[in-house]
Amino acid sequence: MPGFMKREKTRVRTWGRARVAMVVVLLATGMAGLVAGAEQPPNIVLILGDDQAWTDYGFMGHAVVQTPNLDRLAARSLVFERGYVTSPLCRPSLASMITGRQPFDHGITGNDVDGRNRRAELDLLPRALFQQHPSFIRLLTENGYRAHQSGKWWEGSFREGGFTDGMTHGDPERGGRHGDEGLKIGRESMQPILDFMAQAKADQTPFFVWYAPFLPHTPHNPPERFLKRFRAPGRGDDVARYYAMCAWFDETCGTLLDGLEEQGLANNTVVIFICDNGWAAPSTNRDDPHQQAWKDFALRSKGSPFENGIRTPIMVSWPGSVQPARSEDVAQSIDLFPTIAAAAGLAAPRDLPGVNLLDPVERRCRKAVYGVCHSIHNMTPGDPDATLQYRWCVDGEWKLILREHGEDTTRYREVHRWDTTPLRLYHITRDPQESHDVSADFPEIVARLRQQIEAWHPVGQSAG
Repeated sequence: MPGFMKREKTRVRTWGRARVAMVVVLLATGMAGLVAGAEQPPNIVLILGDDQAWTDYGFMGHAVVQTPNLDRLAARSLVFERGYVTSPLCRPSLASMITGRQPFDHGITGNDVDGRNRRAELDLLPRALFQQHPSFIRLLTENGYRAHQSGKWWEGSFREGGFTDGMTHGDPERGGRHGDEGLKIGRESMQPILDFMAQAKADQTPFFVWYAPFLPHTPHNPPERFLKRFRAPGRGDDVARYYAMCAWFDETCGTLLDGLEEQGLANNTVVIFICDNGWAAPSTNRDDPHQQAWKDFALRSKGSPFENGIRTPIMVSWPGSVQPARSEDVAQSIDLFPTIAAAAGLAAPRDLPGVNLLDPVERRCRKAVYGVCHSIHNMTPGDPDATLQYRWCVDGEWKLILREHGEDTTRYREVHRWDTTPLRLYHITRDPQESHDVSADFPEIVARLRQQIEAWHPVGQSAG
Protein backbone atom coordinates (compact mmCIF):
# COMPACT_ATOMS: atom_id res chain seq x y z
CA MET A 1 0.00 0.00 0.00
CA PRO A 2 2.74 2.59 0.81
CA GLY A 3 4.30 2.00 -2.62
CA PHE A 4 0.95 2.46 -4.35
CA MET A 5 0.26 5.69 -2.43
CA LYS A 6 3.68 7.02 -3.39
CA ARG A 7 2.94 6.34 -7.07
CA GLU A 8 -0.47 8.03 -6.70
CA LYS A 9 1.05 11.17 -5.14
CA THR A 10 3.70 11.29 -7.86
CA ARG A 11 1.06 10.88 -10.56
CA VAL A 12 -1.10 13.70 -9.16
CA ARG A 13 1.86 16.05 -8.81
CA THR A 14 2.94 15.24 -12.36
CA TRP A 15 -0.57 15.88 -13.63
CA GLY A 16 -0.73 19.25 -11.87
CA ARG A 17 2.59 20.43 -13.27
CA ALA A 18 1.73 19.26 -16.79
CA ARG A 19 -1.70 20.89 -16.66
CA VAL A 20 -0.27 24.26 -15.62
CA ALA A 21 2.48 24.06 -18.25
CA MET A 22 -0.03 23.21 -20.96
CA VAL A 23 -2.27 26.15 -20.07
CA VAL A 24 0.70 28.55 -20.09
CA VAL A 25 1.78 27.35 -23.54
CA LEU A 26 -1.71 27.65 -24.96
CA LEU A 27 -2.25 31.13 -23.55
CA ALA A 28 1.10 32.20 -24.97
CA THR A 29 0.17 30.90 -28.43
CA GLY A 30 -3.23 32.56 -28.35
CA MET A 31 -5.26 29.35 -28.43
CA ALA A 32 -8.31 29.15 -26.19
CA GLY A 33 -8.83 25.44 -26.81
CA LEU A 34 -7.50 24.21 -23.47
CA VAL A 35 -8.32 25.85 -20.18
CA ALA A 36 -7.54 25.04 -16.60
CA GLY A 37 -10.22 23.10 -14.78
CA ALA A 38 -9.84 19.45 -13.97
CA GLU A 39 -7.82 18.74 -10.84
CA GLN A 40 -7.41 15.03 -11.53
CA PRO A 41 -6.13 13.28 -14.65
CA PRO A 42 -8.96 12.77 -17.13
CA ASN A 43 -10.40 9.42 -18.05
CA ILE A 44 -9.64 8.49 -21.66
CA VAL A 45 -11.89 6.57 -24.04
CA LEU A 46 -10.59 5.50 -27.45
CA ILE A 47 -13.27 4.49 -29.98
CA LEU A 48 -11.84 2.55 -32.91
CA GLY A 49 -13.96 1.89 -35.99
CA ASP A 50 -13.08 -1.17 -38.08
CA ASP A 51 -13.25 -1.01 -41.89
CA GLN A 52 -15.18 2.18 -42.65
CA ALA A 53 -14.42 4.67 -45.42
CA TRP A 54 -13.60 8.22 -44.38
CA THR A 55 -16.71 9.58 -46.11
CA ASP A 56 -19.24 7.26 -44.47
CA TYR A 57 -20.49 9.29 -41.52
CA GLY A 58 -23.23 11.84 -41.11
CA PHE A 59 -20.80 14.45 -39.77
CA MET A 60 -18.63 13.93 -42.87
CA GLY A 61 -21.59 14.72 -45.11
CA HIS A 62 -22.69 11.28 -46.31
CA ALA A 63 -26.13 11.47 -47.93
CA VAL A 64 -27.29 8.02 -46.77
CA VAL A 65 -25.23 6.70 -43.85
CA GLN A 66 -26.74 7.92 -40.59
CA THR A 67 -24.47 8.25 -37.55
CA PRO A 68 -26.34 10.47 -35.07
CA ASN A 69 -24.26 9.42 -32.07
CA LEU A 70 -20.90 10.05 -33.70
CA ASP A 71 -22.39 13.25 -35.10
CA ARG A 72 -23.07 14.53 -31.57
CA LEU A 73 -19.55 13.54 -30.57
CA ALA A 74 -18.24 15.50 -33.57
CA ALA A 75 -20.28 18.51 -32.51
CA ARG A 76 -18.31 18.72 -29.26
CA SER A 77 -14.93 17.68 -30.66
CA LEU A 78 -11.89 19.04 -32.36
CA VAL A 79 -12.42 17.26 -35.69
CA PHE A 80 -9.62 16.51 -38.13
CA GLU A 81 -11.32 15.70 -41.43
CA ARG A 82 -7.92 15.02 -42.98
CA GLY A 83 -6.83 12.20 -40.73
CA TYR A 84 -4.64 9.30 -41.88
CA VAL A 85 -3.50 5.94 -40.57
CA THR A 86 -0.01 4.57 -41.24
CA SER A 87 -1.24 1.36 -42.88
CA PRO A 88 -4.55 0.41 -44.56
CA LEU A 89 -4.81 -2.84 -42.60
CA CYS A 90 -6.06 -3.47 -39.07
CA ARG A 91 -3.14 -5.09 -37.26
CA PRO A 92 -0.31 -2.79 -38.41
CA SER A 93 -2.64 0.20 -38.17
CA LEU A 94 -3.51 -0.57 -34.54
CA ALA A 95 0.12 -1.34 -33.72
CA SER A 96 1.10 2.13 -34.93
CA MET A 97 -1.55 3.75 -32.76
CA ILE A 98 -0.32 1.87 -29.70
CA THR A 99 3.39 2.60 -30.19
CA GLY A 100 3.26 5.88 -32.09
CA ARG A 101 5.58 4.39 -34.70
CA GLN A 102 5.48 3.31 -38.33
CA PRO A 103 5.01 -0.38 -39.28
CA PHE A 104 8.61 -0.78 -40.43
CA ASP A 105 9.74 0.44 -37.00
CA HIS A 106 7.52 -1.69 -34.75
CA GLY A 107 7.70 -4.66 -37.15
CA ILE A 108 3.97 -5.41 -37.54
CA THR A 109 3.50 -4.91 -41.27
CA GLY A 110 0.66 -7.38 -41.93
CA ASN A 111 -1.86 -9.59 -40.19
CA ASP A 112 0.20 -12.80 -40.10
CA VAL A 113 3.50 -14.38 -40.98
CA ASP A 114 2.91 -16.54 -44.04
CA GLY A 115 2.04 -20.10 -43.14
CA ARG A 116 -1.57 -20.46 -42.06
CA ASN A 117 -1.12 -23.89 -40.49
CA ARG A 118 1.64 -22.56 -38.20
CA ARG A 119 0.11 -19.15 -37.54
CA ALA A 120 0.44 -19.16 -33.74
CA GLU A 121 4.02 -20.45 -33.80
CA LEU A 122 5.18 -18.03 -36.46
CA ASP A 123 3.52 -15.10 -34.73
CA LEU A 124 5.69 -15.37 -31.62
CA LEU A 125 8.68 -13.52 -33.08
CA PRO A 126 6.94 -10.41 -34.47
CA ARG A 127 4.84 -10.16 -31.32
CA ALA A 128 7.95 -10.35 -29.12
CA LEU A 129 9.68 -7.67 -31.19
CA PHE A 130 6.59 -5.48 -31.01
CA GLN A 131 6.28 -5.76 -27.22
CA GLN A 132 9.75 -4.25 -26.82
CA HIS A 133 8.39 -0.84 -27.84
CA PRO A 134 6.85 1.54 -25.30
CA SER A 135 3.07 1.92 -25.59
CA PHE A 136 0.69 4.55 -24.32
CA ILE A 137 -1.31 1.78 -22.63
CA ARG A 138 1.60 0.82 -20.39
CA LEU A 139 2.41 4.48 -19.83
CA LEU A 140 -1.08 5.01 -18.44
CA THR A 141 -1.24 1.89 -16.28
CA GLU A 142 2.24 2.50 -14.88
CA ASN A 143 0.97 5.88 -13.71
CA GLY A 144 -2.16 4.93 -11.85
CA TYR A 145 -4.70 4.29 -14.59
CA ARG A 146 -6.87 1.21 -14.94
CA ALA A 147 -7.23 0.15 -18.57
CA HIS A 148 -9.89 -2.02 -20.22
CA GLN A 149 -9.50 -3.81 -23.56
CA SER A 150 -12.37 -4.97 -25.74
CA GLY A 151 -12.73 -5.70 -29.45
CA LYS A 152 -9.84 -6.05 -31.86
CA TRP A 153 -6.53 -6.96 -30.22
CA TRP A 154 -3.81 -8.87 -32.05
CA GLU A 155 -0.87 -8.88 -29.67
CA GLY A 156 -1.68 -11.77 -27.31
CA SER A 157 -3.92 -11.35 -24.26
CA PHE A 158 -5.09 -8.04 -22.82
CA ARG A 159 -2.54 -8.49 -20.02
CA GLU A 160 0.29 -8.89 -22.51
CA GLY A 161 -0.81 -5.56 -23.95
CA GLY A 162 -0.46 -3.81 -20.61
CA PHE A 163 -4.18 -3.59 -19.78
CA THR A 164 -5.37 -4.20 -16.24
CA ASP A 165 -8.77 -5.50 -17.41
CA GLY A 166 -10.12 -6.89 -20.64
CA MET A 167 -11.77 -9.57 -22.72
CA THR A 168 -9.20 -11.01 -25.15
CA HIS A 169 -7.37 -14.14 -23.94
CA GLY A 170 -5.12 -14.58 -26.98
CA ASP A 171 -4.76 -18.34 -26.43
CA PRO A 172 -4.33 -20.09 -29.82
CA GLU A 173 -5.53 -23.35 -28.27
CA ARG A 174 -8.90 -21.66 -27.77
CA GLY A 175 -8.96 -19.85 -31.09
CA GLY A 176 -7.23 -16.76 -29.81
CA ARG A 177 -6.44 -14.39 -32.66
CA HIS A 178 -7.20 -10.72 -33.36
CA GLY A 179 -9.56 -10.34 -30.40
CA ASP A 180 -11.36 -13.68 -29.75
CA GLU A 181 -13.76 -13.10 -26.80
CA GLY A 182 -13.25 -9.38 -27.13
CA LEU A 183 -14.99 -9.41 -30.51
CA LYS A 184 -18.32 -9.93 -28.72
CA ILE A 185 -18.29 -6.32 -27.60
CA GLY A 186 -20.85 -4.20 -29.40
CA ARG A 187 -22.29 -7.08 -31.38
CA GLU A 188 -23.62 -8.77 -28.24
CA SER A 189 -23.38 -6.27 -25.39
CA MET A 190 -21.71 -3.12 -24.12
CA GLN A 191 -22.04 -4.16 -20.49
CA PRO A 192 -18.37 -5.12 -19.88
CA ILE A 193 -17.30 -1.55 -20.60
CA LEU A 194 -20.14 0.03 -18.62
CA ASP A 195 -19.36 -2.18 -15.64
CA PHE A 196 -15.65 -1.37 -15.85
CA MET A 197 -16.27 2.38 -15.89
CA ALA A 198 -18.64 2.10 -12.93
CA GLN A 199 -16.08 0.16 -10.92
CA ALA A 200 -13.28 2.60 -11.76
CA LYS A 201 -15.53 5.45 -10.66
CA ALA A 202 -16.32 3.68 -7.39
CA ASP A 203 -12.59 3.15 -6.82
CA GLN A 204 -11.90 6.81 -7.69
CA THR A 205 -9.33 5.67 -10.25
CA PRO A 206 -8.73 7.32 -13.63
CA PHE A 207 -9.39 4.88 -16.44
CA PHE A 208 -8.67 4.17 -20.08
CA VAL A 209 -11.08 2.31 -22.38
CA TRP A 210 -9.98 0.64 -25.64
CA TYR A 211 -13.25 0.12 -27.55
CA ALA A 212 -12.36 -1.53 -30.86
CA PRO A 213 -15.48 -3.49 -31.88
CA PHE A 214 -15.63 -5.77 -34.90
CA LEU A 215 -17.86 -3.12 -36.50
CA PRO A 216 -18.67 -2.31 -39.20
CA HIS A 217 -16.28 -5.09 -40.26
CA THR A 218 -17.55 -8.25 -41.95
CA PRO A 219 -19.49 -10.40 -41.39
CA HIS A 220 -22.06 -7.85 -42.50
CA ASN A 221 -24.96 -9.40 -40.61
CA PRO A 222 -26.78 -6.41 -39.10
CA PRO A 223 -30.09 -6.69 -37.27
CA GLU A 224 -33.04 -6.38 -39.64
CA ARG A 225 -34.10 -3.12 -38.00
CA PHE A 226 -30.98 -1.53 -39.49
CA LEU A 227 -30.93 -3.37 -42.79
CA LYS A 228 -34.47 -2.43 -43.79
CA ARG A 229 -33.52 1.25 -43.54
CA PHE A 230 -30.86 0.91 -46.21
CA ARG A 231 -32.37 -1.45 -48.74
CA ALA A 232 -33.27 0.55 -51.82
CA PRO A 233 -33.90 -0.05 -55.53
CA GLY A 234 -30.64 -0.01 -57.46
CA ARG A 235 -28.50 -0.28 -54.33
CA GLY A 236 -26.36 -3.41 -54.10
CA ASP A 237 -27.08 -5.74 -51.21
CA ASP A 238 -23.41 -5.51 -50.19
CA VAL A 239 -23.74 -1.73 -49.96
CA ALA A 240 -27.01 -1.88 -47.99
CA ARG A 241 -25.50 -4.34 -45.52
CA TYR A 242 -22.38 -2.24 -45.08
CA TYR A 243 -24.42 0.92 -44.48
CA ALA A 244 -26.51 -0.96 -41.91
CA MET A 245 -23.34 -2.07 -40.14
CA CYS A 246 -22.16 1.55 -39.97
CA ALA A 247 -25.46 2.45 -38.32
CA TRP A 248 -25.15 -0.46 -35.88
CA PHE A 249 -21.63 0.62 -34.93
CA ASP A 250 -22.90 4.15 -34.35
CA GLU A 251 -25.61 2.86 -32.01
CA THR A 252 -23.02 1.10 -29.86
CA CYS A 253 -20.99 4.32 -29.69
CA GLY A 254 -24.14 6.02 -28.43
CA THR A 255 -24.49 3.43 -25.67
CA LEU A 256 -20.91 4.14 -24.58
CA LEU A 257 -21.33 7.92 -24.70
CA ASP A 258 -24.64 7.69 -22.85
CA GLY A 259 -22.94 5.53 -20.22
CA LEU A 260 -20.39 8.26 -19.57
CA GLU A 261 -23.19 10.80 -19.17
CA GLU A 262 -25.34 8.60 -16.93
CA GLN A 263 -22.42 7.79 -14.65
CA GLY A 264 -21.44 11.44 -14.36
CA LEU A 265 -18.09 10.84 -16.05
CA ALA A 266 -18.42 12.81 -19.29
CA ASN A 267 -17.04 16.14 -18.08
CA ASN A 268 -13.66 14.68 -17.11
CA THR A 269 -13.28 12.19 -19.94
CA VAL A 270 -11.30 12.62 -23.15
CA VAL A 271 -13.01 10.75 -25.99
CA ILE A 272 -10.95 10.07 -29.11
CA PHE A 273 -12.32 8.59 -32.32
CA ILE A 274 -10.44 7.05 -35.23
CA CYS A 275 -10.95 4.19 -37.71
CA ASP A 276 -8.25 1.60 -38.39
CA ASN A 277 -8.62 1.63 -42.17
CA GLY A 278 -11.14 2.20 -44.93
CA TRP A 279 -13.45 -0.15 -46.79
CA ALA A 280 -15.78 -0.12 -49.79
CA ALA A 281 -18.23 -2.69 -51.10
CA PRO A 282 -17.09 -4.62 -54.19
CA SER A 283 -20.20 -3.69 -56.18
CA THR A 284 -19.18 -0.03 -56.02
CA ASN A 285 -16.21 -0.91 -58.23
CA ARG A 286 -18.00 -3.21 -60.65
CA ASP A 287 -16.83 -1.26 -63.72
CA ASP A 288 -13.18 -2.00 -62.94
CA PRO A 289 -12.10 -5.13 -64.86
CA HIS A 290 -9.50 -5.90 -62.19
CA GLN A 291 -12.25 -6.27 -59.58
CA GLN A 292 -13.23 -9.64 -61.03
CA ALA A 293 -10.14 -11.19 -59.44
CA TRP A 294 -11.03 -9.93 -55.95
CA LYS A 295 -14.47 -10.33 -54.38
CA ASP A 296 -13.90 -9.41 -50.70
CA PHE A 297 -13.98 -5.61 -51.02
CA ALA A 298 -13.47 -2.89 -53.59
CA LEU A 299 -9.96 -2.38 -54.90
CA ARG A 300 -8.40 0.96 -53.92
CA SER A 301 -9.96 0.68 -50.48
CA LYS A 302 -8.81 -1.61 -47.65
CA GLY A 303 -5.23 -2.79 -48.13
CA SER A 304 -4.37 0.11 -50.45
CA PRO A 305 -2.73 3.55 -50.09
CA PHE A 306 -5.64 5.37 -51.72
CA GLU A 307 -7.89 7.62 -49.63
CA ASN A 308 -10.50 4.90 -49.14
CA GLY A 309 -7.78 2.78 -47.55
CA ILE A 310 -5.82 5.18 -45.35
CA ARG A 311 -7.95 8.25 -44.63
CA THR A 312 -10.16 8.60 -41.54
CA PRO A 313 -11.69 11.40 -39.52
CA ILE A 314 -9.97 11.82 -36.16
CA MET A 315 -11.84 13.47 -33.29
CA VAL A 316 -10.82 14.62 -29.82
CA SER A 317 -13.50 15.62 -27.31
CA TRP A 318 -12.72 16.98 -23.84
CA PRO A 319 -15.55 19.06 -22.34
CA GLY A 320 -14.33 22.36 -20.96
CA SER A 321 -10.81 21.78 -22.21
CA VAL A 322 -10.97 21.37 -25.99
CA GLN A 323 -12.91 23.90 -28.02
CA PRO A 324 -15.12 22.18 -30.65
CA ALA A 325 -13.91 23.05 -34.14
CA ARG A 326 -13.07 21.67 -37.56
CA SER A 327 -9.33 21.76 -38.18
CA GLU A 328 -7.74 21.96 -41.60
CA ASP A 329 -4.53 20.48 -40.21
CA VAL A 330 -3.53 16.98 -41.24
CA ALA A 331 -3.59 14.44 -38.40
CA GLN A 332 -2.30 10.87 -38.21
CA SER A 333 -2.72 7.79 -36.05
CA ILE A 334 0.85 8.08 -34.74
CA ASP A 335 -0.34 11.29 -33.04
CA LEU A 336 -2.48 9.37 -30.55
CA PHE A 337 0.42 8.45 -28.25
CA PRO A 338 1.73 12.01 -27.73
CA THR A 339 -1.82 13.38 -27.53
CA ILE A 340 -2.99 10.87 -24.91
CA ALA A 341 0.21 11.32 -22.91
CA ALA A 342 -0.23 15.11 -22.91
CA ALA A 343 -3.87 14.86 -21.85
CA ALA A 344 -2.87 12.59 -18.95
CA GLY A 345 -0.02 14.88 -17.92
CA LEU A 346 2.62 12.31 -18.79
CA ALA A 347 5.75 12.36 -20.92
CA ALA A 348 5.78 10.39 -24.17
CA PRO A 349 9.11 9.12 -25.57
CA ARG A 350 10.92 12.05 -27.14
CA ASP A 351 11.76 10.20 -30.34
CA LEU A 352 8.14 9.61 -31.40
CA PRO A 353 7.45 11.04 -34.87
CA GLY A 354 3.85 12.11 -34.12
CA VAL A 355 2.61 15.37 -32.64
CA ASN A 356 0.28 16.34 -29.80
CA LEU A 357 -2.97 17.13 -31.59
CA LEU A 358 -3.96 19.49 -28.77
CA ASP A 359 -1.00 21.73 -29.57
CA PRO A 360 -1.70 23.94 -32.62
CA VAL A 361 1.95 24.93 -32.91
CA GLU A 362 3.11 21.33 -33.20
CA ARG A 363 0.38 20.55 -35.73
CA ARG A 364 1.18 23.47 -37.97
CA CYS A 365 4.94 22.98 -37.85
CA ARG A 366 4.50 19.55 -39.41
CA LYS A 367 4.56 19.86 -43.18
CA ALA A 368 3.71 16.31 -44.28
CA VAL A 369 2.57 12.87 -43.14
CA TYR A 370 3.82 9.57 -44.51
CA GLY A 371 2.82 5.92 -44.60
CA VAL A 372 3.39 2.52 -46.12
CA CYS A 373 1.42 -0.41 -47.42
CA HIS A 374 2.69 -3.98 -47.19
CA SER A 375 1.43 -7.38 -48.24
CA ILE A 376 -1.55 -8.35 -46.12
CA HIS A 377 -0.74 -11.84 -44.87
CA ASN A 378 2.96 -12.59 -45.11
CA MET A 379 5.05 -10.56 -42.67
CA THR A 380 8.80 -11.04 -42.82
CA PRO A 381 10.13 -10.44 -39.26
CA GLY A 382 13.49 -8.70 -39.30
CA ASP A 383 13.06 -7.54 -42.91
CA PRO A 384 9.77 -5.60 -43.10
CA ASP A 385 10.55 -3.99 -46.46
CA ALA A 386 10.58 -7.42 -48.12
CA THR A 387 6.79 -7.20 -48.45
CA LEU A 388 6.54 -3.45 -49.13
CA GLN A 389 3.95 -2.57 -51.79
CA TYR A 390 3.67 1.24 -51.51
CA ARG A 391 5.11 4.32 -49.85
CA TRP A 392 3.09 7.52 -49.81
CA CYS A 393 3.16 11.13 -48.66
CA VAL A 394 0.52 13.81 -48.11
CA ASP A 395 2.03 17.29 -48.14
CA GLY A 396 -0.44 20.16 -48.05
CA GLU A 397 -2.63 19.94 -51.14
CA TRP A 398 -0.59 17.14 -52.74
CA LYS A 399 -0.38 13.38 -52.38
CA LEU A 400 2.27 11.16 -53.98
CA ILE A 401 2.04 7.36 -54.10
CA LEU A 402 5.12 5.31 -54.99
CA ARG A 403 4.55 1.72 -56.13
CA GLU A 404 6.87 -0.93 -54.73
CA HIS A 405 6.86 -4.66 -55.56
CA GLY A 406 7.53 -6.60 -52.39
CA GLU A 407 6.89 -10.30 -52.02
CA ASP A 408 3.33 -11.57 -51.64
CA THR A 409 2.76 -15.32 -51.38
CA THR A 410 -0.96 -15.31 -50.59
CA ARG A 411 -4.23 -14.83 -52.42
CA TYR A 412 -4.30 -11.26 -51.10
CA ARG A 413 -1.79 -10.29 -53.77
CA GLU A 414 -4.81 -9.61 -55.98
CA VAL A 415 -5.47 -6.48 -53.91
CA HIS A 416 -2.42 -4.81 -55.47
CA ARG A 417 -1.15 -7.02 -58.31
CA TRP A 418 -3.27 -5.13 -60.84
CA ASP A 419 -1.37 -1.89 -60.17
CA THR A 420 1.65 -1.54 -62.45
CA THR A 421 1.81 2.27 -62.42
CA PRO A 422 5.12 3.32 -60.81
CA LEU A 423 3.79 6.50 -59.19
CA ARG A 424 0.70 8.68 -58.92
CA LEU A 425 0.27 12.32 -57.95
CA TYR A 426 -3.04 13.78 -56.84
CA HIS A 427 -4.11 17.30 -56.01
CA ILE A 428 -5.76 15.78 -52.99
CA THR A 429 -7.66 18.80 -51.67
CA ARG A 430 -9.37 19.39 -55.02
CA ASP A 431 -9.59 15.71 -55.96
CA PRO A 432 -10.13 13.68 -52.77
CA GLN A 433 -11.61 10.82 -54.80
CA GLU A 434 -8.28 10.53 -56.66
CA SER A 435 -9.89 10.60 -60.08
CA HIS A 436 -7.04 12.36 -61.90
CA ASP A 437 -3.36 11.42 -61.74
CA VAL A 438 -1.56 14.70 -62.50
CA SER A 439 2.02 13.44 -62.20
CA ALA A 440 2.75 14.25 -65.85
CA ASP A 441 1.65 17.84 -65.34
CA PHE A 442 3.69 18.56 -62.23
CA PRO A 443 7.09 16.82 -62.51
CA GLU A 444 8.68 19.25 -60.06
CA ILE A 445 6.12 18.33 -57.37
CA VAL A 446 6.74 14.64 -58.04
CA ALA A 447 10.49 15.12 -57.71
CA ARG A 448 10.16 17.04 -54.45
CA LEU A 449 7.79 14.61 -52.78
CA ARG A 450 9.76 11.60 -54.01
CA GLN A 451 12.88 13.08 -52.43
CA GLN A 452 10.96 13.62 -49.18
CA ILE A 453 9.74 10.02 -49.14
CA GLU A 454 13.22 8.69 -49.83
CA ALA A 455 14.63 10.80 -47.00
CA TRP A 456 11.84 9.65 -44.67
CA HIS A 457 12.18 5.93 -45.37
CA PRO A 458 14.79 4.67 -47.85
CA VAL A 459 13.75 1.20 -48.96
CA GLY A 460 15.77 -1.50 -47.24
CA GLN A 461 16.83 0.64 -44.28
CA SER A 462 14.01 -0.12 -41.85
CA ALA A 463 14.69 -0.86 -38.21
CA GLY A 464 12.92 -4.23 -38.35
